Amino acid sequence: MKRRQFIKKSAVASSLLTFGSFGLQSCAHSISNKKITILHTNDVHSHIDAFPADDGKYPNLGGFARRATLIEQIRKENPNTLLLDAGDIFQGTPYFNYYGGELEFKLMSKLKYDAITIGNHDFDNGIDGLYTQLPHAKFDFLSANYNFKNTIMDGKTLPHKVFTKSGLKIGVFGLGVELDGLVDKRLYKETTYLDPIEIAQDQARILKENLNCDLIICLSHLGYKYTRKPDKICDITLAKKTKDIDLIIGGHTHTFLDKPTQVINSAGKETLVNQVGCYGVNLGRVDFTFSSNKKLNSNGKALAV
Repeated sequence: MKRRQFIKKSAVASSLLTFGSFGLQSCAHSISNKKITILHTNDVHSHIDAFPADDGKYPNLGGFARRATLIEQIRKENPNTLLLDAGDIFQGTPYFNYYGGELEFKLMSKLKYDAITIGNHDFDNGIDGLYTQLPHAKFDFLSANYNFKNTIMDGKTLPHKVFTKSGLKIGVFGLGVELDGLVDKRLYKETTYLDPIEIAQDQARILKENLNCDLIICLSHLGYKYTRKPDKICDITLAKKTKDIDLIIGGHTHTFLDKPTQVINSAGKETLVNQVGCYGVNLGRVDFTFSSNKKLNSNGKALAV
């Protein structure tokens, strides 16, 4: 009888140990999973206030105050969050005409943007006007394919920057659209445009191989896609012809996407391309989940502001 009780107790104990071990492993696996949240805007064009209730297209949408509330809420949910912008911050309302970009940069600094790239309309007050507003910006300007040598902006931008969140390294670099034909040369002066595909692949290689980044993001103002000009370089083409870029955050074409476009890159892997329209009416969100620093999955959506 005692022998039977001993066997029964041993079996129960063994089951508990097995279950406990499984539970601990599951818990450890859960704890090891890390989520990186990328928030982004593009082509805000100096829209500081929300659209009025009687607006024909965007009633009660947008505005820095509403965006700030949404961003704060998401950061509370996940402190491992980056906030980025894909250019054309300037031009579009009297705020820019009066303040020249000062208000936009001050408010973006209040919202704690981490980095931006430069759009063609950010030269609308000339390269000197952009330079004048730099002291109001408490974030980094990323531009890998604009060569600002011999201009006042020389040394004021970075080709890329690496951010570390929860032990994960996130590399971000910036690309701008060709200015010739879009911007009067007197405004951008000696700024030269470099091939974005060549530059993008070089930046991705540096971030991946030299700097060991776990996630690579391109901030692009090239435009999503051009149906009338299929040869014009765009984000879709960029994604197809490069590798190691996980996410391209776009601007310039004011393209409204409900979720990121999945593109197969030159290595046969997935690159996400996202853009959230214009005027700050949407906030883009893309979440990446990692386990042991290996990317498991991603998902994204546009959030109405």
